[in-house]
Amino acid sequence: MTKIGLAFQSDKSPQTYAQLAQAAESYDIDVLSVFSDLMFQPPILALLEMARVTDRVRLGAACWNPYSLHPYEIAGQLAALDLASNGRAYLGLARGSWLGDVGIEQPRPISHLREAVEVIYRLMEGKTDGYHGEIFQLAPDVRLRYAVRRPRPPLLIGTWGERTAAFADGLADEVKIGGTTNPAVVARMRKRLKSSALVVGAVTVVDTDGAAARARAKTEVATYLPVVAELDSTVQVPVDLLVRMQALVTAGESEAAGALVPDELLDLFAFAGTPAEVAARARAVIDAGAARVEFGTPHGLSDERGVHLLGAEVVPRLRR
Repeated sequence: MTKIGLAFQSDKSPQTYAQLAQAAESYDIDVLSVFSDLMFQPPILALLEMARVTDRVRLGAACWNPYSLHPYEIAGQLAALDLASNGRAYLGLARGSWLGDVGIEQPRPISHLREAVEVIYRLMEGKTDGYHGEIFQLAPDVRLRYAVRRPRPPLLIGTWGERTAAFADGLADEVKIGGTTNPAVVARMRKRLKSSALVVGAVTVVDTDGAAARARAKTEVATYLPVVAELDSTVQVPVDLLVRMQALVTAGESEAAGALVPDELLDLFAFAGTPAEVAARARAVIDAGAARVEFGTPHGLSDERGVHLLGAEVVPRLRR
């Protein structure tokens, strides 16, 4: 059966995360994720708060980044989350975007991800024979100085790339494409994966006022469309449109940028509209090969209403 997840931006108070996590778990939601985007709060704050008030849902960062955070730090945060959640954590890793804004280069992404996975799991498993990769090293006898709940929490790798997907297939329990609701992209990635489950996530805005939901979604999508549109070879988005959109976003005029997003593009990069419309778009993604759909921030015109409508009116349509 297809799994359903919610993904949250890391910009809220601990109390808000607790309330949203409790609401999500009261519905038929399987996974709660927290983004690890540039200049937002580290996801571990929200995840630990969610772990405190839930008993069933899986929890993880989508995703930690081994360019900005050393694998031994990721291992420590993963171990803490797995302990706090009584074994419900997953390890999410991705190359990420926008790190050039803080002077971090991102060469050799596959090597970075491969070695990060190796170092994290070696530390979690308590291996002490050292590791000498091209990027990361562990001296002999280096180990975590505390007990871990599980040596190998499940792995998710986020990517759009064909080569990274090939590397991740079989190694990762899940491979995630973020920022798309395009069935053509989903079907293409599903064909590349022989072993790993496919996760698809994107901005989500659901409301009984479908027009208002779509307008809000356009504003949200405008912030990342210039990045993901270049990754989707099945869609030709005019370059001048992306340039104008990016300029408005940079100038802090996100609503004006969103107004430039055509309806047909919105439906390829977001779940937006009434509960029936969002469910229909999610069903198309599932039919194309997604094993898990992850509905992303902001969920609705307000966080609380969005989580409620997804849990009460969208998820039941997908379980039928």
